[in-house]
Amino acid sequence: MTRTLLVAGTASHVGKSTVVAGLCRRLSQNGISVAPYKAQNMSNNARAVVTPESNWGEIGVSQYVQARAANVVPTTDMNPVLLKPRGDSESQLVIHGEAVGHYEAGTYYDEHWERARKAAVKSYERLAEEHDLIIAEGAGSIAEINLHDRDLANVETAEFADASILLLGDIERGGVFASLYGTLELMPDDLQNRVRGCVITKFRGDSALLDSGIKELKRRTGVPVVGFRPDDE
Repeated sequence: MTRTLLVAGTASHVGKSTVVAGLCRRLSQNGISVAPYKAQNMSNNARAVVTPESNWGEIGVSQYVQARAANVVPTTDMNPVLLKPRGDSESQLVIHGEAVGHYEAGTYYDEHWERARKAAVKSYERLAEEHDLIIAEGAGSIAEINLHDRDLANVETAEFADASILLLGDIERGGVFASLYGTLELMPDDLQNRVRGCVITKFRGDSALLDSGIKELKRRTGVPVVGFRPDDE
């Protein structure tokens, strides 16, 4: 049975892409069949890869790098829905590597989101047939309460993939414990129960200085801090 870990964040740019790539590389080196996955990505940075029909399509560059880290061939199933911003609240919608149109945000969610969700589920199912473990990357914050009913990369992925969740918080921004605590509090109840641990990213210095905060966070939420990711510098 395939297992799935969703690497989610308290915000954008907390290190999700890097952590997913690192986990893919380490697990692959340990002999585990692992693949990256991001249901919906918003980026103009893309790479050409193979589609399930052996054609060529586009995925976000992060999933391309993560696939290389996992030592697997990058495919469009690893990023089935790609939104490429064009300005004026409009994006090009790419599904399974193929551009299908240009839409404003409201039009996408009202008229095309269900199609995108079906594509994301189908891609996940194909990956799950081929691999023992899927490392999924969330998008932005998993606590965007205005988007919970249409959050494909976070809420929907956690639910249809029956995923455990690893929550990342960036200490460089300041207020990391407030960010982690607030995110946990605002997540849907069923997702809160899926969180197995938190990781503090972009950390410098002596981790012992955080001990009291880590203990208090666990006391308040029941969720442990399971690791740190050093700052890239």
